Order: sequence, then C-alpha cells, then structure tokens
Amino acid sequence: MNEATRSVGIGIVGLGTVGGGVVRLIQKHHDDYVAAYGADLRIVRACALEQSRSEELGISTVAFTTDWHDVVSDPAVDIVIELIGGEHPATEIFESAFAAGKHVVTANKALLGRHVEALGAKAAAAGVQIRCEAAAGGGIPIVGTLEHDLVGNQVLTIAGIMNGTTNYILTRMSAEGLDYSDVLADAQRLGYAEADPTADVDGFDTASKIAILGSIGFRTRITTDDVYMQGIRDITSEDIAVARDMGYVIKLLAIARNTDEGVDVRVHPAMIPATHQLAAVNGAMNAVFVVGDAVGETMFYGAGAGSFPTASAVVGDVLSLSEHISRGTAPMAEPEPFGRNLSIRNIEDLSTNYYIRLKVADRVGALAETVDAFAQAVLQDIHPRDSWRASKAFREHIAVELARRCLIRSIELAGGAVK
Repeated sequence: MNEATRSVGIGIVGLGTVGGGVVRLIQKHHDDYVAAYGADLRIVRACALEQSRSEELGISTVAFTTDWHDVVSDPAVDIVIELIGGEHPATEIFESAFAAGKHVVTANKALLGRHVEALGAKAAAAGVQIRCEAAAGGGIPIVGTLEHDLVGNQVLTIAGIMNGTTNYILTRMSAEGLDYSDVLADAQRLGYAEADPTADVDGFDTASKIAILGSIGFRTRITTDDVYMQGIRDITSEDIAVARDMGYVIKLLAIARNTDEGVDVRVHPAMIPATHQLAAVNGAMNAVFVVGDAVGETMFYGAGAGSFPTASAVVGDVLSLSEHISRGTAPMAEPEPFGRNLSIRNIEDLSTNYYIRLKVADRVGALAETVDAFAQAVLQDIHPRDSWRASKAFREHIAVELARRCLIRSIELAGGAVK
C-alpha cells in the first residue's frame, strides 16, 4: 500500500443476506482493493441481532455490537453501510451518521423512495454523501450510469423489469401454463418469494426503485407516493396465453417518462412485443431500459437481488468513497437535491393502450348488453371533471358513448360483431 494512503474504517449495520455478502466480498478481495485503488478497507464495527452471525462471518468480538449507535459514533468508522431496510431506525442511522461526519452507503429503496430529498439535503449540509447503487437494481450499475455516464443527455424514458420475484412468477406462468397461486407457492418454497409477498407482487418494491431512478435521471423530486401501482395478482394463465397468440409477453414494468406535459411514473403489468429486448428477460433477472436524447436506446441487464450481486453494488460505492478518504481528501459533498420539481402527471390524464378480455354468454343480445355495461362502468371510473365546460349530463353522455364505440370497434377488429 502506498505510504500516502491510510486504512478506511467500515461500519456495517445489518449482517443479513446482503450484509454477509459485503463482508465476504471485502474479505475475499481485500488485497486486490489495496493494489488497485490504494483502499485498505477495515471492518471496524458490525451490528446485528445475534453475535453468532458475526462469528460466522469471521468478525472479531471487539468489532461486534447489537446497538447501531456504537457503529455511527465510533471515530474509527469513516463509512456507515446501512443494510437493515425500512424507515426506522434507518432514518435515525442516516441522520446520526451525517451528524458525525460519516458517509452512508445503503441498499434501502423503501427509505430513499420516500425521503431521498430530505436525507440528501441533510447529507449536503453535513458535507458527506449518500451512495445507493444497490437500492435500485441490485447488481445492475444503473444509478452511477444515470448520475455520471448519461449526464450529458436529457433522459427521456426509464423503464424496466425491476423485481426478480414477479419476473420469476410471470416467466414460469408463461413457460409452464401455470396459475399465479401455484407459482407463488412454489416460489415461496424455493426462497424466490417472501412469506408475505405483498411488497413484490403488488408493485411496492418496484415503485420505490423507479422513484429513485426517475429522480436521478430526470433531476426532479419523485417519491414512491407519486407512482401509480398495479401488481400481478390478477394476471391469469389465460391472459398470458392470449398475449402469446397476439405476439406479446406480459411483464411487470416500471415506466417513467419525461414529457413536455410533465413526468408520468407507473408500475403495472404490460404487454411487450415478443421481439423487444425486455421480453427476453426471464426468471429472477432484471433489466433497465433507458432512452436519452443523445445516446438513444440503451439497456442494462443483470441480477436485481441476491447476496453477492447486491454486495457488488454496495462495495463499489464504498470503494468510490474510499479512493478519496484513503488519500486524506474528502469526497465531494452530496449535491443539493433536485434543482427543479417537474409536475407529476396523474394516471387518469395518460393516453395508452389497454387489453380487455370479455367472457360473454352465447346468446343473441348478450354482447350488446356487455357493451352497455362496460360503458356505464367507464362512466363510474372516470368521474367527468367539473372543469369541463359542457353540462354534466352531456359530459356523461359523451363518456358513455365513446366507451361504447371504442369497445364495439375493438370487437369488430377482432372479427366479431355486436347485434
């Protein structure tokens, strides 16, 4: 190690799947990091619920603690790695680390998806950084790409498959013709899905990730609460079979678009042409598709979760900070977050294509009755705005008639007829 460098003290809060991967990766490649970057990474503090986990990972008894305060207050710690997830006590860990002048590396998408603006401002005020490559894509290096490599572009679209659990379920439903409930149960047995799969299958996990990536890529504030969410619970094997017959694949997509009218950001199942690159992303793998005004279309593929893929992103952030710290220079402080706040478009204001599958009784007039029922359902759903200038009765008539005509035309295009 160069004489001008010094050791970099690492404090880890959370020694679960990802935390264990981080420890093992640092231990395995310690000498390589010193040779390549002059970064002598030392795990000086580690916090977990059980000391047996620390012993399993070869962490010394002196370094172990069950109190996260011991990690952030230790003067030997330069970088705090937060890997416990959730909002509390993670928020307090961040704030205490900033107050102590320590940088924070995290994989906590739930926290950053809602509070990155406030936490970023506090980090900037303290002259330290938040690094979160692992929070939005696991091992896929997408955060750094948006922050640095594509900064010369106006990013127009960020879209992708960002949850391995849902992609695994949809892949098996498609390949084996199985129902959602059967694949979910098997995924839980194999460890691909949590006992409570809500965060994954209802879109919350993906929403946090696209909020983070959209904020970075579009340089504006987007929170998880801004994201329209629809999960995969209602997708059936029949939906998938129909999509296949039409040349499509069903995936749970995260979509963020930067338009002249504002930003729209959403998570929902979507039909992707079978020829599109994202349609070939199968199993538990993830992919992020980015369109820039200069670079055009780009795609980033890899493991979105797991011990070592996520640890790879965490350690990458640590090394980026350590190159400065080991040489006695401070990394640049966190930039002031979001110099602009673009408007967020409501899902009801978006125009897009929809797939509708109807089961109709085989009798004369049944389809016409279905069309009328569909039109009335549309009316109940859209609630014509009071700001429209025409009378309410006329507006409601227009909504119903347009819905009827759209559905009748769709049936005709499919080769049917309404009588």
